[in-house]
Amino acid sequence: MKILGIVGSKRKKGNTATLMQEALKAAEDLGVESEIIYLGDYEIKGCYGCEQCRETYTCVIKDDMEQLYPKIMEADGLITASPTYFYNVTADMKAFLERLYCYEVFDESDRSVWMAINEVLGGKFAATIAICEQHSEQDMGVTSEAMTLTLSSLGYRCVENLKVLDLYELNAAKLSSQALVNAYNTGQKLAKTLLLKENIKKKLMKSDH
Repeated sequence: MKILGIVGSKRKKGNTATLMQEALKAAEDLGVESEIIYLGDYEIKGCYGCEQCRETYTCVIKDDMEQLYPKIMEADGLITASPTYFYNVTADMKAFLERLYCYEVFDESDRSVWMAINEVLGGKFAATIAICEQHSEQDMGVTSEAMTLTLSSLGYRCVENLKVLDLYELNAAKLSSQALVNAYNTGQKLAKTLLLKENIKKKLMKSDH
């Protein structure tokens, strides 16, 4: 089992990265493999809306997202984390989420009928971490929803959607014991969900015999 952590901030030592590292540490503590992806290391364009992925379920844009698609498909779970930029996720995170559109499949004659590739393959699980420098959740805008709604439509069941306020200064996350605990618990819950799924599958396989 593997969890892929997607960091939408370019700051590898920033608050978003700190909380992601804590979440993935929780997964590792339970024996679930993890890998962290810093989107700032990749050149990813936004979706063109060209619909050329309709038949192949493969994006035609040639950029660094090609390196990430195999990792996404391999991973049993995702954690996406983004700071709030003007009431929304960062541009890097937005582009990443847009480029997952190729995993949505629509009926040829009725686009109100659709399905995600993950649903066809049995569904996956995710968690999100949204961070805001202000004290009020209202100032976070749609940062959390931009991630959770997209992942849900892609066939991920989001087991935890963490919102962390009042993180601005460098190392603020490291100095907030509550934020660290909440991030750890987020990763732990996702990992426990994956382990539960695995245990259920094993029991079902035994019962078949």
